[in-house]
Amino acid sequence: MADEPVHPLYAPVPRWTSPVASLARRAVLGGLGRPDVDGGVLLHLPDGERLRLGRGAQVATIRVHHDRAFVRMLLRGELGAGEAYTAGDWDADDLPAALRWFLRVTAARGVESPLTVLARLPTLLRHRRAANDRRGSARNIAAHYDLGNAFYREFLDDELCYSCAIWEPGADLASAQRAKLERLCALADLGPRDHVLEIGCGWGALAIHAAQTRGCRVTGITVSPAQHAYATARVAALGLADRVSIELRDYRDVTGRYDAVLSCEMLEAVGYEFLPRYFAVVGRALRPGRRAVIQSITMPDDRFDAYRRSVDWMQTYIFPGSLIPSLGAIRAGLTGTGLTWTSADDIGPDYAPTLAAWRSRFNAALPTVRRLGFDDTFVRAWNLYLAFSEAAFAERTLADHQLVFTRA
Repeated sequence: MADEPVHPLYAPVPRWTSPVASLARRAVLGGLGRPDVDGGVLLHLPDGERLRLGRGAQVATIRVHHDRAFVRMLLRGELGAGEAYTAGDWDADDLPAALRWFLRVTAARGVESPLTVLARLPTLLRHRRAANDRRGSARNIAAHYDLGNAFYREFLDDELCYSCAIWEPGADLASAQRAKLERLCALADLGPRDHVLEIGCGWGALAIHAAQTRGCRVTGITVSPAQHAYATARVAALGLADRVSIELRDYRDVTGRYDAVLSCEMLEAVGYEFLPRYFAVVGRALRPGRRAVIQSITMPDDRFDAYRRSVDWMQTYIFPGSLIPSLGAIRAGLTGTGLTWTSADDIGPDYAPTLAAWRSRFNAALPTVRRLGFDDTFVRAWNLYLAFSEAAFAERTLADHQLVFTRA
């Protein structure tokens, strides 16, 4: 087998794997061929053979272009399957549907093999080194969010909201995102006399919405230079500089007291070991009797320990240093902060249509995306990221909670 090019979005397959490709194929297909998983897939193999896997109505057709896909999957499990897709080793006619089926198989199969766990150790060690201390946080955020504002404008709504929307019947992406912003402001009970802190303000959508609709003052912080520059310019263009301040600052450097604290899907970038520090900052910043509203993707408690001791494709190639917290981990992080958890609403079912809208817009903009300098491997990786996330929320393997806290 010829050497593969080494691309930053997938690991190469060692040269010695070619003789064991048939063994890898048998092992992987044996694991995938579970009769107790709802939904079937039609699998086209590289030699022309076709296999039907699963039961019930066919949900997708998967075409495996090269047996090295099975080698990747055998050696690296879910991480290897993602690398194989990014490398072009397999495709699906309906990628989200195929990934939903994979998630069902994975849930039914349970524990990974010792071989897979061992093969993933180097990746796990690299992930551990991507800790979210001050320097690591800035580096990890830049790896994802500093791809260029022009890139994100191609598939997000005009306000550049990069979090779960709230969909009402007949809504489009823009109105669904406005509904989410309005819900967060309502949960925080914002008024015109309030000074609000937003931790992880992104491109400024929530800060601007709060100032425009509630008349409050907002201080938004981000560690992304690209987001800081964009949000600052947008605030000035809208004539809101007297009410909205965007600062390039780590959350650990927050000082002062605020009437409300908002944070929308930034908690996933904090890291498990820094959750107590994050909530201590929120507790110190929040005035007594007022509310902090935090929206975060969450991992089920019964899967969290195994998840945080491993590393997946998303953490390796899309969100370095990230960790999706569980509700239990969040509750543990509140100890000694003065914060009381008062409510939790799961809007996770709305994330699947949000991600579907982003992926549709992303693919419609591919000519522009490529002109911005992103190659086919990057395009495949982002299609996988968006489709896998859609599948995970559709299967309810992930949730997205709007959490409300008060301070005594």
